[in-house]
Amino acid sequence: MSLAESLTVRPATLEDLDALTTFSAAMALETEQRALDHTRLRLGTRAVLEQPERGRFYVADLRPEPPADRVTVGQLLLTYEWSDWRNAQFWWIQSVYVHPDWRRKGIYRSMHGAITDLARAQPGVCGIRLYVEGDNRIAKCVYERVGLSPSSYQVYESDFVLPKPQSVGTKS
Repeated sequence: MSLAESLTVRPATLEDLDALTTFSAAMALETEQRALDHTRLRLGTRAVLEQPERGRFYVADLRPEPPADRVTVGQLLLTYEWSDWRNAQFWWIQSVYVHPDWRRKGIYRSMHGAITDLARAQPGVCGIRLYVEGDNRIAKCVYERVGLSPSSYQVYESDFVLPKPQSVGTKS
């Protein structure tokens, strides 16, 4: 069985909460050298899983040979932006992470293709966008290889300091 045959891209569920939290923390540390507050990250991830209007996580799973339990090797998060100019919605890809053992094997390409197919099948979706850390040359190359182009827009932000979240258990 080839990698493509054993790979499944699916919507994440609450059962994926631990993997999603672990992957997002690893991605932030690797790409931005930011150690995220685990409690806040877990609460934020769970909020998306429980309230799909906020977004939707997708995961890439492999079923290794011989048949065994699935192994989650990648993730991405979709969020939504309404465009009054187009009277349609952009899907934003965020929180992209592929486990280091599975990079350069087409995992992100498969996830991106699945999301693009989903978006094109929705009449109210006008495009896909993502933002990337300015110095992340590897990610930029990957995104260009799957057909994304740099935009003329730059992202500006005002990042507020939020109060420390209350602790949350590990049970879903």
